[in-house]
Amino acid sequence: MLLMVGLGNPGAQYAANRHNIGFMALDRIAADHGFSPWRARFQGLAAEGRLGEARVTLLKPQTFMNLSGQSVGEAMRYLKLTPAEVIVLHDELDLPPGRCRVKTGGGHAGHNGLRSIHQHVGEGYRRLRIGIGHPGHKDRVTGHVLSDFAKAEAGMLDDLLRGISDGAPALAAGDDGRFGSALAARTGSAAAPRAAPRPSAPQPARPPAGLAPDPQPAAGSAGDALGALRDRFR
Repeated sequence: MLLMVGLGNPGAQYAANRHNIGFMALDRIAADHGFSPWRARFQGLAAEGRLGEARVTLLKPQTFMNLSGQSVGEAMRYLKLTPAEVIVLHDELDLPPGRCRVKTGGGHAGHNGLRSIHQHVGEGYRRLRIGIGHPGHKDRVTGHVLSDFAKAEAGMLDDLLRGISDGAPALAAGDDGRFGSALAARTGSAAAPRAAPRPSAPQPARPPAGLAPDPQPAAGSAGDALGALRDRFR
């Protein structure tokens, strides 16, 4: 038995937010793999089914993100699971959109949902970190995660969610390599051919480490004109 948790915030106003990518991924898995209808359990919405050989309970906590651990802890106690039998799917600022990474244990990196889970069950669970990109400055993070994906990202998002669903049996089995291959088959992130390198013009020699090259005047600058004038009268 495994518990697969998707993180997000309940309510229609949050449904398409980047922060809700965990909910979106579980919805796609449930639909594609014939899980039971969602029903209220464990302070969340739960569905039961199988991913490959594994019996799996899917859980979308309805406690709001920063209290996700309450729901996860209750489900784990009822199902008599250890943290190693829990997989959490969540948004990840430090990965670009369309990329995923699997990780076991470690810190929460300021993610409020993971912080809450740490408080209730510890850090020994597995995570699927789903990239949503970083807005570039920490002051813009809240607005970024609580904003919807752009219309231009719709194709990328659909491929990503389908790839996660395709790879879900491998993820449940702990076969991260096979999961990555299933994801890449949808997103193309690891399957694109490498372009041949373009020939480049010879580069000037680099200065020794720790030394900066002297600034050179731009072509056509006053420095060029004065240099040419000096050369004429040498």
